[in-house]
Amino acid sequence: MPHAREPDEDDLDAITPPQPVFHVEQALLGALLLDPHRLDDVSGIAADSFSTAEHAALYAAITTLPRPDPAEHARNTKWIDRVLAEGREQARGLTASYLHALVQVCPWPSHAPAYARMVEAEHARRRLLTAAERLIHTVHDVSLPHPVQTVLAEADALAAVVDDIAARFPPRAGVLPRTAAPSPPVAPDPAEAVEEEQMLLATATAYPSDIEAAWWLLPDDLTLPLHAGLWQCLTGLARRREPVDPVTVLWEAQQRGVLDGGSEPGKVLRMLAEPAGSVEHWGERALQRSFLVTAEHTGRRIKAYADDPANTPFQLVVGARRALADIAAVRTRWQHATGATPPQRRRPAPTIRAGPPTTTVAHAARSTRAPR
Repeated sequence: MPHAREPDEDDLDAITPPQPVFHVEQALLGALLLDPHRLDDVSGIAADSFSTAEHAALYAAITTLPRPDPAEHARNTKWIDRVLAEGREQARGLTASYLHALVQVCPWPSHAPAYARMVEAEHARRRLLTAAERLIHTVHDVSLPHPVQTVLAEADALAAVVDDIAARFPPRAGVLPRTAAPSPPVAPDPAEAVEEEQMLLATATAYPSDIEAAWWLLPDDLTLPLHAGLWQCLTGLARRREPVDPVTVLWEAQQRGVLDGGSEPGKVLRMLAEPAGSVEHWGERALQRSFLVTAEHTGRRIKAYADDPANTPFQLVVGARRALADIAAVRTRWQHATGATPPQRRRPAPTIRAGPPTTTVAHAARSTRAPR
């Protein structure tokens, strides 16, 4: 017969059980309450390293109050009472019974350094997760007047967190996160991207001499396979100094298999015959969009790694640095496209760094010119 729930019975199934680090923190705090002198063996953590406000308040009180005389501490609870009073200044929910329970649940006070290292590792994972979420949020902030510069600053802040974790937990060669990386995101406004890429391709077809100036734009920066293939056709024809017009681009596309996806030749010809603006302007727009998509994907990859508690700090550092390399590659091309000067980054640097003062100098769109 199923169990009939009493009206006042607690819904224990709705309570999320504490994570392993919660029990580690309890063991560490219990060890320090029992033997305060073991604080000398604890390093690498601070009050904000703990996962709850109560534990943070207790650790702050333990590290702030003068340590008791060992003999006196063994006879009475005066020092623990002072820790409780100090801790309740920041966390009113603390009770004397909880502090005494911490002492009881600590298995081995001599293991306090190992417990502290575990707390430090979990704090590193939370810091990385927070920095990755900030990067993702910044990518989607449509209110930013200069999105690339702001996202670069957040990417640098994320890199600084990774550097600091690496200094605390030097990475081991070949230790990669086991977590599967998420699929790449799509452009934030696909319709706008498609329209701008069409103008890029048409303008490059009308003015092939301008293609060389946009060498920093790669086919992968474009959102549609057809557009990426046509850009390859245009750059290939320009590099070989062959005639460029809608017909020659269409023929090159056929030779490269670009039309195999079912694109109608007539539609391609019409698209390439409507130039507007400048190649460099539309190229910058495509590169900016590619950079933001890359930044989001990087943030999502690192977030996925940090969301998995099975990944060690060593794995997080290796995985995060590999992900950040994608941003670095697009960043270099963006600096070439906009004439920005890359800053001198100091590594390792545990403090949060600001991004480079890159200012996009978009070329003024030229008035529509008739095709040659």
